[in-house]
Amino acid sequence: MMAGTGASPSCIFCQIACNSTTTTLLHTDEKVVAFQDINPSAFRHYLVIPVEHIATVKNLRRRTEDYSLVSHMLNVGQTLLQRDAPNSTQYRFGFHQPPFNSVNHLHLHCLALPYVSRWKTVKYTSLGPLGGFIEARKLLEKLKP
Repeated sequence: MMAGTGASPSCIFCQIACNSTTTTLLHTDEKVVAFQDINPSAFRHYLVIPVEHIATVKNLRRRTEDYSLVSHMLNVGQTLLQRDAPNSTQYRFGFHQPPFNSVNHLHLHCLALPYVSRWKTVKYTSLGPLGGFIEARKLLEKLKP
């Protein structure tokens, strides 16, 4: 069993994951769903979320299940951006760490640059010990069993 607790009825991302909203799903499988960010920060900006409710990166542990989930989320995001933004020269993949996350349901930001405005860059920057944005690859290093 993963770190989550099943679907949370008040969680907007749980509602999206069980397809009970008008949000268009770009990808769906038994583990994750992907959709466009409602307020895109870049030329393409997708979110990949687990179907299961896992609050934040802080709920992930150094174990096979969590490592394979994040790996799968990253693979889905990379595949979608390569399909939809093949000419983009730079991609970013990562997670906001509490208290910098906007929704308490794990979500991978998948960005095909350029950013829509220069100030959006700040939102996707690591703040070192303070947290901020953690690149998916760095998170995977922390989770590798």
